[in-house]
Amino acid sequence: MFKDTVLSILEKDEYYISRCIQLAKQGTFAALPNPSVGAVVVHNDKIIGEGFTSAYGGSHAEVNAIGQVKDQALLKESTLYVSLEPCSHFGKTPPCCDLVIAKQIPRVVVGTIDPFAKVCGMGIQKMKEAGIEVKVGVLEEECRESNVRFFTFHQKKRPYIILKWAESQDGFIAPLQRDIQAPVWLSNAYAQQLVHQWRSEEMAFLVGTQTVIDDNPSLTTRSWYGQNPKRIYIDRKGVITDAYAINNQNNATICITANKNAKSTKHITYYYADFDSNLVQQICAILYELQLLSVVIEGGSQTIQHFITADLWDEARIFSSDILLGEGITAPHFKQQYAATHFTIANNELRILHAK
Repeated sequence: MFKDTVLSILEKDEYYISRCIQLAKQGTFAALPNPSVGAVVVHNDKIIGEGFTSAYGGSHAEVNAIGQVKDQALLKESTLYVSLEPCSHFGKTPPCCDLVIAKQIPRVVVGTIDPFAKVCGMGIQKMKEAGIEVKVGVLEEECRESNVRFFTFHQKKRPYIILKWAESQDGFIAPLQRDIQAPVWLSNAYAQQLVHQWRSEEMAFLVGTQTVIDDNPSLTTRSWYGQNPKRIYIDRKGVITDAYAINNQNNATICITANKNAKSTKHITYYYADFDSNLVQQICAILYELQLLSVVIEGGSQTIQHFITADLWDEARIFSSDILLGEGITAPHFKQQYAATHFTIANNELRILHAK
């Protein structure tokens, strides 16, 4: 009988943390650079309040969930489930653990500890010192995965890195010669729109010098609703002028250059890097300094290959086209096989690979 009761409690805790993860996904991209957290208040096996992290600068999941409870007196008899440890510091909002303590919630179940140095166990400790029963580590791996950008940033001290390209059936990303300065479309309109959706979801997009020269990209969300990402390009010798779309004033732009004397303007910020020594690592350090939790490396082949060679990437999104080019610029390649998840988007295959 006792064993059955324990299993029932474990199953309930996992059930409600699973709901927290579902809620957290609703705020994933709007919350950046904050993590998106889900929170559920349960009284007598009934959810009486739930919420997720508001857009950056807004209230946290715990505040939203507790605020949804109509009869606040029930909080003293409830359990709070939260996918990530309640914060313990003052940022744009007060500490969530202080609210939990003030509401006298007797039990809190936490999916995983917050890796951020200003929290990292201190919220849990503060609640325990206030006499709250705190359980930690329920569906921990799933909770970490729901905030993979946040965890990568704080644990690896770099952004979550996504590689992205489209390649022809015979393994090229573009022809050797082209008649106009514009992207070569190997994918279809559905895939192109999906890329614009990604631009609204990630914090930055990065391209190399040759991609700017050949494609003249603007790196905006023209075909999707949402905020434009930070635009980043590599320009060792300072050949990219204001005539290129990436330097227009529609969005903030960052240039990584070897020119120590490059002067930033209102819409372009220059960062120096030594191009002869661990350039990829330097780029990661710059983006970390800029508090950019995610970046998509969109091109070209050489730039993407540098990240692969340095083994600094987390995910690759590759469109495989039916088009044959015959010859061209060779697509990036991996030295080993990775587990792949396959999706089909209107005759274009999208593969998402996770680095080990």
